[in-house]
Amino acid sequence: MKTKNKKRTLKKITFTILIAFAVVSFWRGIWGLMDLYLFPQNQVLSFFVSCIIGLAILYSTKNLLKSLI
Repeated sequence: MKTKNKKRTLKKITFTILIAFAVVSFWRGIWGLMDLYLFPQNQVLSFFVSCIIGLAILYSTKNLLKSLI
């Protein structure tokens, strides 16, 4: 019985590490694409626009979550 629980725990840990790696890789790719295509000649403007886009998405999803609950 204990070996079955250990195998299940090992599978969960492995799956969690795999999911974490996938999420980090995805965001690293998105970040790289934004560096290349979102105002590549003007780094400061790119940072500000990224912040504004992020805040707009967070604000809209907050309102969306309120309407869904």
